[in-house]
Amino acid sequence: MALEDFLQFRNVGRHIEDLETPVPIIDLDVVERNVSRLQMRLDKVGIANRPHIKTHKISGLARYQMTRGAIGITVQKLGEAEVMAKAGIREMLLTFNVLGKAKLARLAMLMRKADMSVVADSKELLEGLSHAAGQAGRALSVLVECDTGAGRNGVQTPLDALTLAQAIDRTPGLSFGGLMTYPPAGKRKDVAAFLTKAKALCERNGLEGVVTSGGSPDMWSNDGLEPVTEYR
Repeated sequence: MALEDFLQFRNVGRHIEDLETPVPIIDLDVVERNVSRLQMRLDKVGIANRPHIKTHKISGLARYQMTRGAIGITVQKLGEAEVMAKAGIREMLLTFNVLGKAKLARLAMLMRKADMSVVADSKELLEGLSHAAGQAGRALSVLVECDTGAGRNGVQTPLDALTLAQAIDRTPGLSFGGLMTYPPAGKRKDVAAFLTKAKALCERNGLEGVVTSGGSPDMWSNDGLEPVTEYR
C-alpha cells in the first residue's frame, strides 16, 4: 500500500495562492523515499527501527512506517500515545518520565490498550510506575534513561545505570526493559563506550534488554552503533 492509503485528505485549493499561511507543504514521494531509505539502512546493519513520531504526529504515517518494517513507534508524551493507540497502534515506547497521579492513571489506561514501555532516570519514579502497572493489571517494561553527554535527563554513569536497573527489577509490576539514550551529535563513539559498559554490567547481573538510541544528525553513520539494538 502507498502512503496515500494511510492518510485522509481534504481540498484546500489547487493553487499555492489558495493556501492560508503559515502552512507546511510536504512532498509525499519524498516522505516515502525517506521512510524506505532509513528502513533499508537499518535492516542492513541489523538494528530495529522504532521511529519517533513527535515531529509528524500523524497516526497514518506512523502506521505506514510500521508496514514498511518498523517494530513499533516512539512517543514523547502521553497525548501522542493516546492518539496513536486510538488509531490502532499497539507497540510504543514513551521516552519522557511519567510523574503525577493524573498522568500515571492515563498511563494505566494506555496499558490496557497497547504494549507500552517507558523510561526512568531515578528510583523515585518507580513507585508510581508500579502503581500504574497494578491499575492496568499487567507488567510494565521500564528502560533506564542514560545521559551520555547531551545534558538532558538520565543517569550519569554505567554503574548508576546498573543500580537503577536492579531497582526496576526488584519493583513489583515492573520489568527491566533495557537502556535508552539520546546521544549528542558527533559523539556516538563516546556514547557507545558508556552503553557498552552499562550493558555489560547489567548482563553480568542477569539483566538483559534492548539498547535504544537515536538522533537525525548521525543517522547515516555507523560509528558507535555496536551496542545499539533499536534506533529512534
